[in-house]
Amino acid sequence: MRIALPTTGSRGDVQPFVALGLGLQAAGHQVLIATHADFEEFVRSHGLDFYAIEDNARAMQSSAAGDRMNQAGGNPFVFMREYVRLRVPIMNDLMRNCWEACRDADAILLSNTAPLLGQAVAEKRGIPTCLASLQPTALSRYLPNCFMPEAPRWLPSRVYNLMSHVTMAEYLWQQVRRAVNKARQEVLGLSPLPLLGPAPGKIWGRLKLFGYSPLVVPKPPDWDADHHVTGYWFLDDGSAWEPPSDLTEFLDAGPPPVYIGFGCSYARDADQVTDLVIRALEHTGQRGILTTGWGGLRRVDPTGRLFPIDSVPHDWLFPRMAAVVHHGGAGTTSATLRAGVPGLVVPFTSDQPFWGRQVFKLGVGPQPLPRGELSFERLAEGIHEAVTNPALRLRAKDFGRQIRAENGVGRAVELFQDYLGHGDSKLRQSAVANNGRGRSQLEGIGR
Repeated sequence: MRIALPTTGSRGDVQPFVALGLGLQAAGHQVLIATHADFEEFVRSHGLDFYAIEDNARAMQSSAAGDRMNQAGGNPFVFMREYVRLRVPIMNDLMRNCWEACRDADAILLSNTAPLLGQAVAEKRGIPTCLASLQPTALSRYLPNCFMPEAPRWLPSRVYNLMSHVTMAEYLWQQVRRAVNKARQEVLGLSPLPLLGPAPGKIWGRLKLFGYSPLVVPKPPDWDADHHVTGYWFLDDGSAWEPPSDLTEFLDAGPPPVYIGFGCSYARDADQVTDLVIRALEHTGQRGILTTGWGGLRRVDPTGRLFPIDSVPHDWLFPRMAAVVHHGGAGTTSATLRAGVPGLVVPFTSDQPFWGRQVFKLGVGPQPLPRGELSFERLAEGIHEAVTNPALRLRAKDFGRQIRAENGVGRAVELFQDYLGHGDSKLRQSAVANNGRGRSQLEGIGR
């Protein structure tokens, strides 16, 4: 079976799907990842097919709208507004590219960053879809929308949680409605979706896979049997990675250092943040490995206390750390949890505050330190607690052992194959029958 997975965003938004794609490939399927052009080498190096549906991800993150998006802090509406501003002007191109990427697919996996694109192509082709989410995004009374803060004390949490999902979904839909409907009509010849948005079942399909651990976010009791929290979708790049000799020499020259990196969270004040980080490490007497990522920190000269590096496989590095200070992206959070070391989350925006709260609630990291409240004193305090608190360190170590025992990719592949091969056999037969018809209907569209 040919399976396509369109997604956009940072490396952390793509890497788990490469892991899932490899699991599906090992089960005998042909998998294509459709994403930003600058991830082509990464995807193809793992033996998966690739199609570019969007330009350079890093350039978009460092654009004016991308900068405002990264500086949104805990305001999800500002984040969503700027996210949409990046994509509305290119929506027709995105839809056209998604069609080309998925034109031979028998099924489409829908990520949270490109669901309406994949759904539209699947609707036109008459093929099944399945939600593949890295966050708990489905409607629930027991869990708030992962982009929203927790319920205030004066409001019943179940009411707030339900409304947080409805509010965010409707806000996002109204931001993209005109552009999406225009692309559906002009590129694919589909009718527009309704004013208040499509029903969730129309978008996601019946099977919904959530690629994080049930130990981190348990399945809410009001999700039905078609919602599955599978465990994380880990890609083990570190086993084949050869570290540079100066990195191994630095690690061997002293006690385990503290990792500090903010992923794709571009910071216009990277110089100031880097100086603050260095002061906090010196104050706590810790050595540090600093990753520049996409601009969160500036590159510094190596010393006996500091080691700069552009990037490094987390599964190789994190188990060798005393603690990990990071932005709280879903991928970095999962890697820290699996490594069994304490994590101090410095959330910038998006779902990062949510993961920071979860880390603290689990007792595997200090209280999260929002980017807007970052100071030398508070960072030094958080690093000190992460490195020296024995109860926190023991809890993180035990939690890592439990996470490593899970097989999220294997469970997701099993559920997906059951969905298309057994539970929805009629749907699968319909998809195969419609495969050629869909291609002939759209031959030449968007060219």
